[in-house]
Amino acid sequence: MKLAFQDAPDGLLSLSATKLLTYKRCPQAYSFKYERGLTSPSAFGSPKFGNALHGALADIYRDWNYAYPLPSLDWFAICWQQHTGELSSTQIHEGWMALQLYYERYMAPLPQIRKPLGVEGKIKANFQVNNIEFSLAGHYDRLDYFGDGLELIDYKTSKIVKPSDGIDWQLGLYNLILEQTYHQALQRLSLIYLRQGQRITYDVTPEHHRQVRELIGDLAVKLRIDQEWEPEVGGHCVRCGYQKYCPAKSEKLEPIPEGAKEGRQMQLVLGL
Repeated sequence: MKLAFQDAPDGLLSLSATKLLTYKRCPQAYSFKYERGLTSPSAFGSPKFGNALHGALADIYRDWNYAYPLPSLDWFAICWQQHTGELSSTQIHEGWMALQLYYERYMAPLPQIRKPLGVEGKIKANFQVNNIEFSLAGHYDRLDYFGDGLELIDYKTSKIVKPSDGIDWQLGLYNLILEQTYHQALQRLSLIYLRQGQRITYDVTPEHHRQVRELIGDLAVKLRIDQEWEPEVGGHCVRCGYQKYCPAKSEKLEPIPEGAKEGRQMQLVLGL
């Protein structure tokens, strides 16, 4: 017998790096967002600038004729121009400066570039723990061959160099998915900060694999047994949009809005 939840079309509970990070930070925030379906104000600004840079870099690698060793800066300009339609003149200039810096740091010094395994790709795999099946999903900016495994490239457009929280969970999760998808292990993850031309690389270790399995197992227990979703108070509370519903942060709680989901109902699914 297997326990499953009606969350994804295939009946599995869908997980992503974002969901795992939300749960790790605060189980109650996870419950408000993913179990009850409450919306929260976004902590991010307009995504147009970031989307344009990501789109241009995807075109640079995906559409290049690899019969030639290296693209020129003119090729970068052509690809960038395809994504500037909704940007301001300031954003167009800043984006082009970032792409020139990327070219100088990571393209021009190479004798030739190798075609990536994929760009702007989505990956998915199934995983079972504590008799609950999960559908693990992820998205990558670029996936390269590296040694006898793979390297994941993540482009960052933030104005400061600050690796995101939960990088260990991200490494472990992507390692699980890539091993199933490509039958090759993730060797390292590189964050490339486009505005600064800086690259931060993390090597994947067995500890990352263990930690993410442990975190998923803990989440499975919450889903299957207690479902208490205790709040975890910390610096992340400042940016949390659910404080008005949280007993740890508000003395006068607002009622959960009408129309919110009652929470996930467990269903038994026979495994044949």
